[in-house]
Amino acid sequence: MSSQSWRRYSNPAPYRAESAHLESPQHLQLELMRIAQLLEREPEAAARAAAEILRAHPAHPTALLLHARAQRACGSPQQAAAQYAALAAAQPDSAMIRLELGCALRAAGRDTEALAALERAVVLAPDLAEGWRELSLLYSARGDALACDTAHARFEALAPEGARLEEAVAALATQRYAAAEELLQRTLARTPHDVVALRLLAKAMEARENYREAERLLRECLRLAPGYSRARLDLVRILHEQQKGEPMLPLIERLLAAEPRNESYRTMQAIAYSLIGDTERALAVLQPLVEEFPQSEVVWLNYGHALRTAGRGEEAIAAYRKCAALKPDFGSAWVALANLKTFRFTPLDVDTMQRELAGEQLPDDERSQFEFALGKALEDDRDYAAAFAHYSRGNALRRAVVSYRGEVLTRFVERTRALYTREFFAERAGSGCPAPDPIFVVGLPRAGSTLVEQILASHSQVEGTMELPEIPKLARELARGDKSETGAAFLRGLEGLPATGLRELGERYLTDTRVMRRSSAPRFIDKMPNNWVYVGLIHLILPNARIIDARRHPLGCCFSCFKQHFARGQSFTYGLEDLGRYYRDYVDLMAHFDRVLPGRVHRVFYERLVEDPEPEVRALLAHCGLAYEEGCLRFHENARAVRTASSEQVRQPLFREGIDHWKNFEPWLGPLEQALGPVLAAYPSVPSVF
Repeated sequence: MSSQSWRRYSNPAPYRAESAHLESPQHLQLELMRIAQLLEREPEAAARAAAEILRAHPAHPTALLLHARAQRACGSPQQAAAQYAALAAAQPDSAMIRLELGCALRAAGRDTEALAALERAVVLAPDLAEGWRELSLLYSARGDALACDTAHARFEALAPEGARLEEAVAALATQRYAAAEELLQRTLARTPHDVVALRLLAKAMEARENYREAERLLRECLRLAPGYSRARLDLVRILHEQQKGEPMLPLIERLLAAEPRNESYRTMQAIAYSLIGDTERALAVLQPLVEEFPQSEVVWLNYGHALRTAGRGEEAIAAYRKCAALKPDFGSAWVALANLKTFRFTPLDVDTMQRELAGEQLPDDERSQFEFALGKALEDDRDYAAAFAHYSRGNALRRAVVSYRGEVLTRFVERTRALYTREFFAERAGSGCPAPDPIFVVGLPRAGSTLVEQILASHSQVEGTMELPEIPKLARELARGDKSETGAAFLRGLEGLPATGLRELGERYLTDTRVMRRSSAPRFIDKMPNNWVYVGLIHLILPNARIIDARRHPLGCCFSCFKQHFARGQSFTYGLEDLGRYYRDYVDLMAHFDRVLPGRVHRVFYERLVEDPEPEVRALLAHCGLAYEEGCLRFHENARAVRTASSEQVRQPLFREGIDHWKNFEPWLGPLEQALGPVLAAYPSVPSVF
């Protein structure tokens, strides 16, 4: 019991000493204070000391409270509840006694009685924060989510969460993430169930792009405090960062049940609909929002995103411009305009961005976005040296907050090659789910994968979806909670799976991706480029799925990644050396699959596709077991929603001007060329060292 709580309990005035060792009220008061402090460290000793006082003062209410509290702490809630009940009968208007009675009854499993006691406590003292927190837990146990969240909101209003952890909050606000993490870990070592510390630590993990750990911390937070709406909203945002739209929706629905008009909740609902490919529902949520909250730059930004996905480019530009006008220092608006590859900034836009970038108070995340946007503007103006300088600074800011280590991927590729031999696959022939539905498009970002997807999605038998997270999710499950980055646990889990397990994983993949399918087309596309690391897993669980490797010239592909502002999830793109090493590892592993599974992966070279599309499209469709359709060459006429950075480009006919655009920056690409090594000279072939 803290000294503050002690002052709430203590009321010694009516009592006089009745024993030799407690000869005065002052001595009694000091002993009670000592017991209160002892309760926090040694509840058994506190119980013995309180019992000794009660032998001399059988009706002393503070001693009774301390004794009951100690009994509950020692695992005897029934006895504690009996004592609290007696005290409550004697002092029916004491909110603190009702609170303690409710806590003891809940610990004893007597939830109905506990609820009555706690509800009486907050009637007697509406500002009793602990009472609202305990009520929230009881309402959750009864399945009353709305009452749970409402009670916890009252608790949060009465007990501001930042006060105790002011130093950690300040460290987060000033982007001193390592310091914040250390402070919060220290707090959690003492009090592992501190939900505020868990939530703040998740924020530190988010800043470092460790989304898996942030998600774990927030789920633990909600397990301990089911009504903690701020943690629930944080979890929604972490799921958004991981592009997990479907699990966002039930969380948002619960938030909206308590606050149906909340702007942030409704905006996140629209984002979730976009993530699962339901652009129409996203727009249906956002259109009323821009009318209801016309001064919200966040609403306008997300409205622009949805319009862009729907192919309404001019309206998207207008929404982004409205966003930038409302908040000129909002980097997300400017980088959204830059990501519209067909958009050109005006000289006035450049002046505005340079002025905002010069501001000393601009956070690094916003600063990085301005750097990328200015790089795009200056590249369009053919000022390549200045453009490269901005791209470099933007990437450096991003690189400073991520913990990417290229050698980890290299070790994973080495382990994968060692496991996936011809014999390994031969032993498992006939396993997996035989359904031919998925077509996987893998490779690096900016390699032409969206173009390949758009061509395939223009076929009458194929539905385009988006970059689906299901394969990486299955890989994480196979790792069984192992947090190491080397992939050893994943590969061990995969190696130990029987044929039935492989089939179950394939069937689960089809079930989990069903929500993304909107048409009756028998085939669908999963365009997650990073799935190249999981080609072996895909082959084992879905042996009849088709796998397409979209490949582009190393310098063209890597530099295109370098100048693209990837907000999250592509940590290898923030440095030229990292990009070169990543591309080498990619080529290495794909060459291995060509050897051990010859013909399993069909490769599409971007340059060949642009130069002479028809034979490349025919070969692509033949590999997928699809008849040739003329509409696949008119892919730009396809009105489907496209969410990637190439969304505007794939709505235009093929043009070759962009193929060699990287050559404008060749003077500054030495580190990339060196990191690529023999892969660069050998392209489009594979160097013999692999």
